[in-house]
Amino acid sequence: MSCLYISAAHKSSGKTTLSIGIVRALRDRGLSLQTFKKGPDYIDPLWLSSASGKSCYNLDFYTQTHSEIEALFARHMAGKQFGMIEGNLGLYDGLDVEGSNSNAALAALLGVPVVLVINTKGMTRGIAPLLLGYQAFDNAINIAGVILNQVGGSRHQSKLVRVIEHYTDLRILGAVQSDPALSIDERHLGLIPSNEEGHAEALIKTLAETVKQSIDLDKFLSLAGSNTFSETTEVISKQYTGLKIGIPKDKVFGFYYPDDLDRFRELGVELVTFDALKDRSLPQVDGLFLGGGFPETAMRELEMNSTLMHEISGFIESGGPIYAECGGLIYLARSLTWGEKKCKMAGVIPADAVMYDKPQGRGYVKLKETAHNPWSSATDDSQPEVFSAHEFHYSSLQGLHSPSANFAYEVLRGTGIDGRHDGYVYKNLLASYTHRRSTGSNPWVDRFLAHVEACKKMTPG
Repeated sequence: MSCLYISAAHKSSGKTTLSIGIVRALRDRGLSLQTFKKGPDYIDPLWLSSASGKSCYNLDFYTQTHSEIEALFARHMAGKQFGMIEGNLGLYDGLDVEGSNSNAALAALLGVPVVLVINTKGMTRGIAPLLLGYQAFDNAINIAGVILNQVGGSRHQSKLVRVIEHYTDLRILGAVQSDPALSIDERHLGLIPSNEEGHAEALIKTLAETVKQSIDLDKFLSLAGSNTFSETTEVISKQYTGLKIGIPKDKVFGFYYPDDLDRFRELGVELVTFDALKDRSLPQVDGLFLGGGFPETAMRELEMNSTLMHEISGFIESGGPIYAECGGLIYLARSLTWGEKKCKMAGVIPADAVMYDKPQGRGYVKLKETAHNPWSSATDDSQPEVFSAHEFHYSSLQGLHSPSANFAYEVLRGTGIDGRHDGYVYKNLLASYTHRRSTGSNPWVDRFLAHVEACKKMTPG
């Protein structure tokens, strides 16, 4: 397996845009490649997926064990010529002082050489101690090369190259000039997702052409390390063949982990996609998974499609099982307010979603399940009592006056709906701000499907 890890000294170094350009440039060469993203982020993987033409998979220490990370990596690298992991934050940044969940720790676990993207704006000779420090900080990390980004011109570039060649042994793979045309617009959660950005393909092509002109791709590929992992084959003991699960996939709803969707398919489920803005009727399904996204960006369009909202609320009222995360939770509220705009939503959850300028919940969470989780009755005692996940929302629910019996989770770390609870429960609806990841220790997809199957058996006819 040939792979490189793209990291940086700190966030906002431009590694995401360069990664997108590199991936498309390599795809244009005809390489069979696989991309990965470190951490729980949804947006960067959407861009990398668009660039590569294949799903990008998240590798996350907080929600996965080391063996699960290795297994996921091996499974999707099988048969590929090249793999690329894009990091988050800086190379050595992490939750603890030991860096146990840092990019460096992931690179070491998978034995992947690192390429550093350095934002060189306002920097000349100072780049040498920066690079030397990163090399010396952890001898287990193989920093194989460097890409200079945000370079101020040919004169600036020549100074940087002379300094790096004089003081370090790092290979310079290229230099990318500062150019506003190469940036992706940002919103409160970060980059605008590629499923929403109307000019995504044009921008990806522009980034790829810039990479081809500015980075030595042959030298880049020559740095890739080779390692071997054994693929593990899981024996599926329970299949849910015949079940249909509906998921909205459009410019509003797009935050789904591809391995979660893979899990649905592995268990024999048919995923039926629909457009929450355009489709007037709900497809014939046994359950719904309403993922995250940005309902605030198309709130008027969502409101105008009241027919679909009415069908979804009717599905819930009739006992239909639904799991909704963040954007899905907002969609099911009474209304959504963003600035001066206020629009009606589905009205299932007796509360109003309000957008703020600052995050209302952000980062990793730890939740303890309560006895009110509607999925509990459909599972055995292997259910996780406490699980790790993440949240990232600029909205909160106002006017929700519900007893604790209406919540599936107690918040041990994080914010959730009210700082103490998350997972609003109504009939067979479970809606939360938390984004779950289906893993060995938190098999939410399996448990949800068991619940859907139980609901289907109880439905007359």
